[in-house]
Amino acid sequence: MRIAAVIATVSITTALLLGFLLPLPKIAGLGWTDRNIFFHVPMWFSMYVLMGISFFWSASHLLREEPVSDLKAREAAKAAIFFGLLGLMTGILWSRVTWAEALPDTDFQAWWGWDPKQTFALIAILMYGAYFVLRMSVRSDRLRGRLAATYNIVATVLVLPLTFFLPRYIGGLHPGAEGTPAFRTEDISILHRIVFYISAIGFIALGIWLWQLRYKIARLTDH
Repeated sequence: MRIAAVIATVSITTALLLGFLLPLPKIAGLGWTDRNIFFHVPMWFSMYVLMGISFFWSASHLLREEPVSDLKAREAAKAAIFFGLLGLMTGILWSRVTWAEALPDTDFQAWWGWDPKQTFALIAILMYGAYFVLRMSVRSDRLRGRLAATYNIVATVLVLPLTFFLPRYIGGLHPGAEGTPAFRTEDISILHRIVFYISAIGFIALGIWLWQLRYKIARLTDH
């Protein structure tokens, strides 16, 4: 846990300093908002990693039915949802000042443009969040663990096509969709990439650290 804490602290602090102090080349159409790339995208990366951890422990629980596996899967899922919501909110703010700059704040379209990737991301988070509703609806510990683990595995498998493959196929305004720039060499500078990967490592470590803390607290409070 201490290793994750140290990596998160050093990496995120370094990314913050470099991201706001370095004279980074401008990305067309983004201006100063390009700095959000060091926060918005790493938050999603952290979510994917935490979902992978939750998937692993759910599969382990189905094989062994150990309460500790179910507990680890549950807490990893909570941390994943947290970073997913942060990623969604930073994306909404980013789209507000890029895609909908000309619209007034009172216009709903200024905050939510129904871009395919944005919409599929919301669907994925809601679908993944239903895992907790399922847990609360079952009283038997054994049945709850098995049903939750099965649902968690299915939900995790569906998140990737919803947030990555379908938006690329359908297209849209979001970077990474068909016909829009993302992380191609001509779209983003080497300096951007360096700071981005430092930040990604930091946020992934932060997510793992948060999961480990939540798991330790859950072990004390669930018994």
